[in-house]
Amino acid sequence: MTFRILTVCSGNICRSPMAEQLLRARLGGVDDIEVSSAGTIAMVGDGMPAEARELSARLGAADADAHRARQLDERMVREADLVLGLAREHRRAVVELVPAATRKTFTLREFAHLAAEVTEADLAASVDPFADAPPGGLGVAVTATASLRGVVAPFESPDDADVVDPYRRSAAVYEQSAQQIGPAVDVTVALLARLAARR
Repeated sequence: MTFRILTVCSGNICRSPMAEQLLRARLGGVDDIEVSSAGTIAMVGDGMPAEARELSARLGAADADAHRARQLDERMVREADLVLGLAREHRRAVVELVPAATRKTFTLREFAHLAAEVTEADLAASVDPFADAPPGGLGVAVTATASLRGVVAPFESPDDADVVDPYRRSAAVYEQSAQQIGPAVDVTVALLARLAARR
């Protein structure tokens, strides 16, 4: 079964495509994962600004030039197994669109913050013995991570859950945005790869 990750920001030209592309690149060795992105107020059809394209490519993405922005809709959310907003406003917009998506929707940095604390016991407790997917299916990562909400100590500041929006800002802000996305992607990939290795 294909595991689908959806990243979401506002215009779908900077933060969410960068997260999408880095996830795809770093999950390259994991089969049956699809990563896509969308925007809550997407600049439909637009590509990434040069600064975002160059940063994404520098960090390992191979498909930044091909990106075209698209508008978030209910179908995308319903079909996703994990939705990663790039800021709290995007997480909120996703849940307002599809309230049932609450347990699978996080900000990227929130997911990484929780995923870093997932133990083997958390994973074992999250396996549904009646599910169609085999034990160790990637959905277990989402269930285990969601179970740590309210258990793991929160961020020192709520703003730490967000990735800064670099659009029309300085090169330094683009760098800051990338520095927030990259480590969060790495933690997310580590958890998914840990489960994928057991399949």
